[in-house]
Amino acid sequence: MTDFHGTSREAVATLRQRVRGVTGTPAELVEAGQQLFSVVRLLDAQPVLRRALTDSTRTPDDRAALAGNLLGARIGAQALDLVTAAVRLSWPRTRQLIDALEEVGALVLVRASEEEGRLDDLEDALFRFARLLEREEGLQLALTDPRIPAENRATLVRELLAGKAPEGAVPLVEQAVVAPRGRSLTEALDAYAKLAAGWRERLVATVRTATPLSAADQDRLAGALRRQYGHDVHLNILVDPGVLGGLRVELGAEVIDGTIASRLDDARRRLAG
Repeated sequence: MTDFHGTSREAVATLRQRVRGVTGTPAELVEAGQQLFSVVRLLDAQPVLRRALTDSTRTPDDRAALAGNLLGARIGAQALDLVTAAVRLSWPRTRQLIDALEEVGALVLVRASEEEGRLDDLEDALFRFARLLEREEGLQLALTDPRIPAENRATLVRELLAGKAPEGAVPLVEQAVVAPRGRSLTEALDAYAKLAAGWRERLVATVRTATPLSAADQDRLAGALRRQYGHDVHLNILVDPGVLGGLRVELGAEVIDGTIASRLDDARRRLAG
């Protein structure tokens, strides 16, 4: 997601706290998240409107009233409350408001999965779908082809994920498909997955292994990483036949390579040196 700075970072922190207070059933939260994404798409397409909603010469109350008049009949009370809270804040650049609303919409969908007790499933669904797209070029082309109507691409997402992911995951993937906002589809999905992990203040590690890890092995690895980094760590496990024994763990910019292939490469370098 966007890396906010200064005033905008403080504004986003305020909105995140407001999201933590949002209540409702998972279905209600999914609806609110979808509505916030619809506002993001509207503001992306309407530069005059987004300038009006971030105009520092207007009072915060004026901006909130404008948002209420324009959107009150289009979105529900939960989504509208978050939009009006956002436009009351100060945004040095108009597009920061849209970026913030996208993040808020995504976090409301994260909250929906949290209420379902399926936040781990949400992170896994986003990660796995992104990796599927990397393998299946035809599917990625179908979901990113601008000649195919956006609703048709969204329908394909719903069909692919039906019964396989938490409620909150589907609109996140739909948003990445129909409005990636300058990112590749996999970049957008990975950004949402990291946002979900950050909601619980934990890190995300991609683990490559030649064979599946047992639940006990995953728990031991997560515990070791937690002790090393001082945060809970969510593991995304990739079974990769190209890994010759051991594990390769990627956590942010850091790589912990304990594979046989890596050790052989080290040995060759020492012999050559």
